Amino acid sequence: MAQLLTFTEKGIYCKEGDFYIDPWRHVDFAIITHAHSDHARPGSRHYLAHDLSAPILRLRLGQDISLETLPYGKVISRNGVKVSLHPAGHIVGSAQIRVEYKGEVWVVSGDYKVENDGLSTAFEPVKCHHFISECTFGMPIYEWKPQSEIFENMDAWWQENRAKGKVSVVFAYSLGKAQRVLQGVNPEIGNVFVHGAVWNVNKAIEENGITLNQYARVEPTQTKKDWEGALVIAPGSVLGSSWLKKFGDFATASASGWMQIRGQKRRNALDMGFVLSDHADWSGLNEAVLASEAQKVWTTHGYTAVFSRWLNENGIESEEVVTQFGTESEEVPTQTFEEKTVD
Repeated sequence: MAQLLTFTEKGIYCKEGDFYIDPWRHVDFAIITHAHSDHARPGSRHYLAHDLSAPILRLRLGQDISLETLPYGKVISRNGVKVSLHPAGHIVGSAQIRVEYKGEVWVVSGDYKVENDGLSTAFEPVKCHHFISECTFGMPIYEWKPQSEIFENMDAWWQENRAKGKVSVVFAYSLGKAQRVLQGVNPEIGNVFVHGAVWNVNKAIEENGITLNQYARVEPTQTKKDWEGALVIAPGSVLGSSWLKKFGDFATASASGWMQIRGQKRRNALDMGFVLSDHADWSGLNEAVLASEAQKVWTTHGYTAVFSRWLNENGIESEEVVTQFGTESEEVPTQTFEEKTVD
């Protein structure tokens, strides 16, 4: 019997339903797990995604794209194949794609995390026969602390810098991590400013009626007096650029899961690193797999070999899959991974 989902040169394909999930080439019908650019690429004829992804996808792929949206849990049928979207907990609007045909169920996780961040809809396990799982941090060394503890540390760092008259600059990816930082820090400490790339995404998210904590855009007309003691959230592409010079005396930090790697902060010339990821850690990956009750797990983008071997050794059939995912949403602040726009 042929697989319901296959891995092709264009992406994950369902022949019976004639659609692709997160394709990396142009296709007729693309179902999108979330709006990060390694999963949502331009050029396809028609897109299907979650309701909350619509403004962000239009911001990134163009206002004129052909886009259909669904709420979580609603089932549609394409050529007899049932398709529904379920919360992935990764970023606002992120979804796991459930595909069912003749009693066989596959779930494509996209990117996910199991900790509820209070902003994106919390991850919900979906039972299936086949689970396609990311494993960006699929090694036992990656174990996240509760985000409440991370933000307590970030607040303390900000307060310390503020007492010294410094601006605190946190590098965080403009879609997902930046909003999580904005919502997680204590707004009573001081003013929060954001880079233009973050501002644009914030406005798209707010179109859905989502309320974000107070912030202002960094503008050329502002002065060092305006930024004194403030927190600035910016994409890592500005690290080392002239854009930072306007703030005068400042301290830098990155919010990323990669900050758990020893030496990452030093290599990127950062003052501080906060281990904060929008991806599941080792325990989270195992939790999601077990909750899915999948008979087979397909591992993609990340430590695929390590995680797949672990699953096989522990009685869960697993196989690695080569994809083009994993290049955007969990980066350190370098030109290798980050956005190239400097605003």
